[in-house]
Amino acid sequence: MSGRKNAGSTSPWMLILISLVCFFATYNFLTMPSRGWDGPRKFLGGGGGDRDSAVSYRSGSGSGPNKRFHVALTATDALYSQWQSRIMHYWYKEMRDRPGSDMGGFTRILHSGKPDGLMDEIPTMVVDPLPEGKDKGYIVLNRPWAFVQWLQKAKIDEDYILMAEPDHIFVKPLPNLAHGDEPAAFPFFYIKPTENEKILRKFFPEEKGPVSKIDPIGNSPVIIKKAQLEKIATTWMNVSLQMKEDQETDKAFGWVLEMYAYAVASALHGVHHSLRKDFMIQPPWDLKSDNTFIIHYTYGCDYSMKGELTYGKIGEWRFDKRSYLQSPPPRNLSLPPPGVPESVVTLVKMVNEATANIPGWEDER
Repeated sequence: MSGRKNAGSTSPWMLILISLVCFFATYNFLTMPSRGWDGPRKFLGGGGGDRDSAVSYRSGSGSGPNKRFHVALTATDALYSQWQSRIMHYWYKEMRDRPGSDMGGFTRILHSGKPDGLMDEIPTMVVDPLPEGKDKGYIVLNRPWAFVQWLQKAKIDEDYILMAEPDHIFVKPLPNLAHGDEPAAFPFFYIKPTENEKILRKFFPEEKGPVSKIDPIGNSPVIIKKAQLEKIATTWMNVSLQMKEDQETDKAFGWVLEMYAYAVASALHGVHHSLRKDFMIQPPWDLKSDNTFIIHYTYGCDYSMKGELTYGKIGEWRFDKRSYLQSPPPRNLSLPPPGVPESVVTLVKMVNEATANIPGWEDER
């Protein structure tokens, strides 16, 4: 997710609050007793600033009321973030009541510090960004701080939470993939804790056990008990800020730093995730969407008119969200040429369906 953060002066009370939160989080995970864990990782499957954001909806015929999860995504007021959020929310509404769904309420956690033009369209809670300059230009660093504030302020009816992102599209009804105290997460091939032990030991001390206890995940998509996330969130924020301040860590992890921070924070609290490869696909690398729940369109899709992938080179046909930084994609995008994988075709068709049905799609927000 990309976007911009509101500029402006920061209240000294906010600086004090963040300092206190960081102090207690550091104390907690340095003094917290280690919790043992045995066995390999499990890979499963193939409108106003404080409006009531925890809007509850009737769930489909999923697992039952106690398994419903609240869908939460963090966003900014940048147009780039807005149009993705609108498409994501459209497909949430389309899937939430279908058979097999455990989807409950929905909240866009807006960390720009003020309401925007989508307050009446998408259930939203406005929270504060980090103090000016604290994110050092890494906008995603605001995500854990946004979740900390939301968990403290919001009334959330569901026992579970799905942490999602604006560039997620639900391709089928999503059941609760978590099992009790074991959350469900998508394993990312580029999150490699055992290959980064030297760096991670700065944040995950040896007394906590081997770094293999750190799951190869980010915070999204994750379905987790609300009570667990309430414990993890402050540590996640603290570790993220510490990693960003450490030059070696910042250089090594780059744009996935906040993902590593969530994985470390979870491990510090003894929380381990079942790894669901079927949770999500990422075109153009994943070719089919028939065995997944979410399409994540973070990568550009570039093809020749013969249907050949030209990744790294602008294709004769392309769909890349970064082409729409300043304006939303137009309605009725051209479909890919013959030979392009089904996952990419489905992605474009779902974008087109959403934009055709969202009122005022191209209006300035």
